[in-house]
Amino acid sequence: MNVPVLTCNHLRKSYKNGALVLSDFNCTLPAGKIIGLLGPNGCGKSTLMKLICGILVPDSGAITVCGHPRSEKTNALISYLPERTYFNSWMKVDELIDYFSEFYEDFDSARAREMLHNLGIDTKANLKSLSKGTKEKVQLIMVMARRARLYLLDEPIAGVDPAARDYILQTIISNYDPQATIIITTHLIHDIEPILDEFAFMGYGGQILMSGDADDVRTEKGKSLDELFREVFRYVQ
Repeated sequence: MNVPVLTCNHLRKSYKNGALVLSDFNCTLPAGKIIGLLGPNGCGKSTLMKLICGILVPDSGAITVCGHPRSEKTNALISYLPERTYFNSWMKVDELIDYFSEFYEDFDSARAREMLHNLGIDTKANLKSLSKGTKEKVQLIMVMARRARLYLLDEPIAGVDPAARDYILQTIISNYDPQATIIITTHLIHDIEPILDEFAFMGYGGQILMSGDADDVRTEKGKSLDELFREVFRYVQ
């Protein structure tokens, strides 16, 4: 029996001000899928990713990664791209590659350098000298150059120019193991839709309003995932 890459059981998370972000969130994700986690700002998408990574701790509920309870050990199976760039601006791209090589056993520095070269990014450059969009490209490349089992990509194309999006999407689908799973959050559904295997629409409170196979939406409902999203969330406040 194939062990799910990720299982979340009855997750609940609230903040100190009492605001409830996730309420009884459940999911089971198999290997070998690219899954779009789609919903309005503030519905809990980024919070969920931080819970899976261990950056945040749930109020209650359980998370398992590849059959193991979430822990420091399971962090080695996860490659996480946060919504905001977090690298030290004084570092050179070369130094960043060395840092990832030392910190992550599954990091493929040759693959990282190839992707950087393909995007014309100078590895001798300081990060502070790069544009916001180029920094985000570098960050995505570092994340995708790992041989992880679960990739968590929070808004991976939000800050890059449209001309680079196709290459970045191709980078995502061509640089992960078939036994791995990728979760992508984004509001640019039209751009990300072609690479998705499955989708989940998340409403406020972390409730999954609809989920399924991305291709089935087009064949059975006769509309794009972007169109369905707009329809589902038209009256959601």
